[in-house]
Amino acid sequence: MTFRFRLHYAPDNASLCVRIALLEMGLPFDSILVDRRKNAQKAPQFLAMNPNGLIPVLETPDGPMFETAAILLWLADRAELLIAPADSPQRAHDLQWLFWLSNTLHATLRMLFYPAQYADGAPEILHVRTRARLVAQLDMLEAATTAPWRDADAASIHGCYLAPMLRWCALYGGSTDWFDLARWPKLHAFAKRIETRPALIQAARAEGLGPLPVSAPSPCVPPEGSAL
Repeated sequence: MTFRFRLHYAPDNASLCVRIALLEMGLPFDSILVDRRKNAQKAPQFLAMNPNGLIPVLETPDGPMFETAAILLWLADRAELLIAPADSPQRAHDLQWLFWLSNTLHATLRMLFYPAQYADGAPEILHVRTRARLVAQLDMLEAATTAPWRDADAASIHGCYLAPMLRWCALYGGSTDWFDLARWPKLHAFAKRIETRPALIQAARAEGLGPLPVSAPSPCVPPEGSAL
């Protein structure tokens, strides 16, 4: 691909998953800040690209794309990188885990981070139940035998997606004293391994994520924009 992509992003948002993937694939791109402090994701120009008013959007040669998992899969298939090929026996497992990360784990995190969007009252009850569901989901991922990408040294779109979400668990959603990544040794090892990769290091510098952005994350201090 010779096209130069345009990633519409906010620091430490879901666009981080796409940024890491673009860097892992060595694809050229420009970062376009979506200023959440000004609610820029709801501006008419942004809604024309993503009517959901959510980050990220990736401008591609086929037009603007939204939905993190869709962008990751499209990039991986076009570049023939970071996912098993269509004719591989591993492809089915790779697809199911990609959509699990999107439809299950990411969806649970959204409920934890934005409880007012899901409950009119008693957000503390929603927090408790959502945390319990998140712990069960991470328990399942820790025990999985069909997710070789979790333990591999090589990059994957799954790792690009999971790394930011593990970071967010430790930082966002109210009190985070309940979360300790060391509870899940395989996920903890994944976090320590992926944050040594050049793509993750470069993404962390670009968005101000600190020296240990996944295994021992610190609050985002971005050079531009806001994570919240």
